[in-house]
Amino acid sequence: MATLSLSCLTLPSKLRNLSLSGPSSSSSSCSSSNQSSTFKSLGFSTNLSHTYLFSNGKLSMRTIERPSRHLSVVCEAAPTKKADSAAKRARQAEKRRIYNKSRKSEIKTRMKKVLEALDVLKKKTDAASEEIVPVEKLIAEAYSVIDKAVRVGTLHRNTGARRKSRLARRKKAVEIHHGWYTPAATVNAV
Repeated sequence: MATLSLSCLTLPSKLRNLSLSGPSSSSSSCSSSNQSSTFKSLGFSTNLSHTYLFSNGKLSMRTIERPSRHLSVVCEAAPTKKADSAAKRARQAEKRRIYNKSRKSEIKTRMKKVLEALDVLKKKTDAASEEIVPVEKLIAEAYSVIDKAVRVGTLHRNTGARRKSRLARRKKAVEIHHGWYTPAATVNAV
């Protein structure tokens, strides 16, 4: 690429004063023996156009007649553009957002199922203590999902602990309500 830019500077004086414009219609290829990438053409156009080709360190010239009113010089020597790091970060963030959204939705759904089952159990007047077993299975599944979300970083560990604690307190409240659990008397040692 260094030889290419030096060659642009050593062009005849009549072509140095031409103005730069958009992409040219000239499409010959230029390759360097030191680099493996292929660059786009280096074309200079006037009414009577001269196309310069740089190949293996040599300069060759072709004359092409074109009906054109404005003068333009096109000097393109860039390989394919790298991905912009900000765009890549945006793509990654979007992917994580969707992943985290589905995980959080699953947590909310499982918590809702547990809380609804506990409410139904609390409203029953003739409930047996064995009826808490299916609710305990739902709680275990909810705990598992919450722990996974904390482990992969979707939830903060304190948030995960708070949600698990909420389920455990609700379960204990139902057990106390039906008399299946009696809290130990707190002894104040003063």
